[in-house]
Amino acid sequence: MISLEMAIAKIKKLPVEQRNEVIKFVEFLEFKAENIGLNAADENLPEKQVSFAEVAQEFIGCLDSNLEDLSYNSKYMEGFGK
Repeated sequence: MISLEMAIAKIKKLPVEQRNEVIKFVEFLEFKAENIGLNAADENLPEKQVSFAEVAQEFIGCLDSNLEDLSYNSKYMEGFGK
């Protein structure tokens, strides 16, 4: 396993552009670790129970029709059979 001192020595030997990439990568790892911590905290929260009607609210009424089959819709069938 690489020690912190070895890593620092290797980073010091890198050109400036690559050092900047190392810093960006470390910042990314910090960000990722923070988000994992936040997600773990969210998992401990109790879920709010929601009724089916609340979830399906946007779809209520979209199927209100006397037609049981779309094949009765002439505009729907226009593209077929050509």
